[in-house]
Amino acid sequence: MFKKDAENKDNSSMTRIEAYFEACFHLIDACAALLDIHINKHQNVRKITEENDALFGENTQLIWNKFQELENKIRPGQAYGGRINGEQLKKAEGIAKIIFDICTEVIRKKSITKSTEKGFSQEKDKENAKGI
Repeated sequence: MFKKDAENKDNSSMTRIEAYFEACFHLIDACAALLDIHINKHQNVRKITEENDALFGENTQLIWNKFQELENKIRPGQAYGGRINGEQLKKAEGIAKIIFDICTEVIRKKSITKSTEKGFSQEKDKENAKGI
């Protein structure tokens, strides 16, 4: 829903940037949850991703850097009204795309792994049931 709100051109730039921030955080948190890791609050993104390198692998620093840029540079200027402009929205969109792409790939790979593991497990169960 946050992503949908972020992409809704009827919303203000300020609202859309906040929605991109929320969408990115929840997607990063969803990736972490796949490994039974819980970020709990947006201030923990860097700490949790650095402590769990397996989560994003070579993209770990990129994820937290981009999230931090959105969180600490773009979002505050919009939320407090100091720098409301379309350029900041474009930056937020670019950052969100990077985070969405990386997270989508993590989720896709994890889903494939789980499907493969489940299929392997079901085959083993069938073999065990037949006494093989």
